[in-house]
Amino acid sequence: MKIVIVGTGYVGLVSGTCFAEMGVDVTCVDIDRQKIENLEKGIIPIYEPGLEDMVQRNIKAERLHFTTNLTSVLNDIQVIFSAVGTPPDADGSADLKYVLEVARTIGQNMQQYVLLVTKSTVPVGTASLVRQTIQMELDKRGVYIEFDIASNPEFLKEGDAIKDFMSPDRVVVGVESEKAKELMTKLYRPFLLNNFRVIFMDILSAEMTKYAANAMLATRISFMNDMANLCERVGANVNMVRKGIGTDQRIGGKFLYAGCGYGGSCFPKDVKALIQTADQNGYELRVLKAVEEVNAYQKQVLFHKLEKQFQSDLSGKTISIWGLSFKPNTDDMREAPSLVLIEKLLKAGCKVRVFDPVAMPEAKKIIRTKMAELIPEDSFNMYFANDIYDAVLDSDALMLVTEWKEFRMPTWPVVKKAMTGLLILDGRNIYDENEMNELGFNYQCIG
Repeated sequence: MKIVIVGTGYVGLVSGTCFAEMGVDVTCVDIDRQKIENLEKGIIPIYEPGLEDMVQRNIKAERLHFTTNLTSVLNDIQVIFSAVGTPPDADGSADLKYVLEVARTIGQNMQQYVLLVTKSTVPVGTASLVRQTIQMELDKRGVYIEFDIASNPEFLKEGDAIKDFMSPDRVVVGVESEKAKELMTKLYRPFLLNNFRVIFMDILSAEMTKYAANAMLATRISFMNDMANLCERVGANVNMVRKGIGTDQRIGGKFLYAGCGYGGSCFPKDVKALIQTADQNGYELRVLKAVEEVNAYQKQVLFHKLEKQFQSDLSGKTISIWGLSFKPNTDDMREAPSLVLIEKLLKAGCKVRVFDPVAMPEAKKIIRTKMAELIPEDSFNMYFANDIYDAVLDSDALMLVTEWKEFRMPTWPVVKKAMTGLLILDGRNIYDENEMNELGFNYQCIG
């Protein structure tokens, strides 16, 4: 079976490579010529454990191909996945210009039946716009060619994307015809031989499912962060509370960890887009608006704790940050809590020392660009460290922001000797309070 995937970002590249791994002949298309040239050499633009080896293996096996020319491969396949970006507009709604451009190109050039499957996260009702766009181009040409539209939202976790794709807990597919259903069944059956977990539904429901899933997960995170902040004020322990409620089967234990806020390419963008969709349809999603407010506050919690310890006098203090990416096992800096902290620290006159095992190149690029717009050049006092111990040298306080594995068991006597102060602010609750206090640190966590 041959398929095309348009867009070689995170979703497109992982999806295309995993389909190729299962024997499908896959061509990935992108307008970025440099990216395509690199991919043809097996050089990938993102960090995802195991992906680079898989890309190289399938290129060698001639199952995975790359091109910048969509029209050149249009008429040799039946299924096209659209995995292009949907960046947020100023009002939070998803920008569909790339999605509709793919549809226009298909309508202008298709010569035979094609099933266009939207893999990107798009607002409810996008499939109808895509269908209208293709049909409009066919009408301009004065031809009748049958085609189908489907929705197949992704549920990939960065850092675990290959496992999520190869062994999904479910596959959601929105279709309008039996032909589309048969093609999608054929494509996904090899992944689910023992338990066929494809959930077919109408397209509108499939589009909504993606947003609803991310909104629910974001809600759980913000709920626990709200509880953690209250626990601190009343003297309760949020870790004990989490265990107490997580054992209830109706609630479960996942996504109940308190921390310093969520980030990434999905939760913030999708929550905003869903709120915007509701507003456009005359309904207010009050719970999700609160979720956003809590998360915005939570990204500042470590800074507030720091201010309290130093009586709001942070000028000249050296503050270390372990972890910059929004979560472990990725170099993704989008909406990362570390960016909020760094901005506030620099504005307060701090010297900031940072380290991340993977995200340093991406962080340097984003931080320097972002902070140049917000911070005067003479206040940009940052040092990108070589390792975790270099990061804490002469530091008054250490903030743990991203829970990478290598941060879990550092040699604390070395850390203590390198630091000037003894304040540890654990933004992910990964250390044992009693142990840290016995070591002589002033340890504080969330909740």
